[in-house]
Parts: sequence; structure tokens; C-alpha cells
Amino acid sequence: MKKLITTMAITALAGLASSTALHAQTPDAKTEWATKVVALQQGPELDRLVAQLAGSTTQDLIANWGPKLEANVPKAKQQKASEELNVELKKYTQDTNQLIGKQVKKVSTDVLVPAYAERFTLEELKQIAAFFESPAIKKYQTTAPELGNVFIQKLIDASRADVQARAKQFDDAALKIVGSAPAAPAAGKPAKK
Repeated sequence: MKKLITTMAITALAGLASSTALHAQTPDAKTEWATKVVALQQGPELDRLVAQLAGSTTQDLIANWGPKLEANVPKAKQQKASEELNVELKKYTQDTNQLIGKQVKKVSTDVLVPAYAERFTLEELKQIAAFFESPAIKKYQTTAPELGNVFIQKLIDASRADVQARAKQFDDAALKIVGSAPAAPAAGKPAKK
């Protein structure tokens, strides 16, 4: 009888422990820890990503408006127009950076937090948070942009001669295809000024 009571007590304690563990993994606790993990991840790398996204939209504008500048603005006025466009591009880039940056929190909350909560247990989320809070990772996050820049600069330096040689090959081939003289104006159309 004593053995039966002990077994029942152990079973009850195991059930209570299991219930407590399940209660500890409530969606609210997981969401809270997932939110913490997402916030801990967002640092200099995210800032660089936002800047890259804004910069890519700026490149699209340059690709669109550069030829229009050359085609529509007389040579004598192109320098001034180019400077004015650069001022506007700088404003655009800053504004776009801010616009994208404002969406980071919303998208993180709407997309990343639920994804983390779905894919990781509460214990795993706590371990990930501890990882991001460790001094070594904080130091890594602080120095990663600088180290990335050093790597990129060395990569550019190491490949510059080969890339320039390949660009010369392209220029030679393009010259054969396009020619070096400007095209004659089409019949009935005045020449550009």
C-alpha cells in the first residue's frame, strides 16, 4: 500500500511538473522571448541592410535619370543640373532610409516574432537570447561592420587588376558592336544640343 501511495505521489508530481512546463511555454511567454530575441538581433547589421535597401532604390533612380540628364539638358548646364540632382538624391536616400527603418519594428513584430515563437521552444528562445546577450557576441556585433569593411576593401584591392582587365575586354567588344562615333541624327530630327 505504501508503495502504491508513493507511486501515485510520484505520478502526481510528474504530472504537476509536466503541467508547469506546459504552462511555462504559454504563447505569451514564447512571444515575449521571441520578441526579445528579435530585438537582440537588430544591431549594426540591420542598419547596414536598411542602408543597402535604400541605396539600391537610389541606384534605380540614377539609372533612370542619368541618361535623361544627358539627353535633355544641354552640355553647358549638365554640371549644375547634376549637382542639383545629387542634392535631391541625398535627400531621397536619407528619407528612404528612414521610411524603411520605420517598417523594421512592424515587420519584425508581424513576421519574425511569430516565426521564432513557432519554430523554437521557450527554452531554446532563452538560450538564443543568452547567446545574443553574451559579451563576446556583443563585441562581435560591434566590430563586425569594421571587419566587414576591412574584408571588402582587401577583396576589392585583390581583384581590382583582374576586374579592370575584364572591363577593358568588355569595352573593346562594346566598341566593335556600338562604334565610337555618335549616331547621325535620324532624317527629319534635329541634332541634340
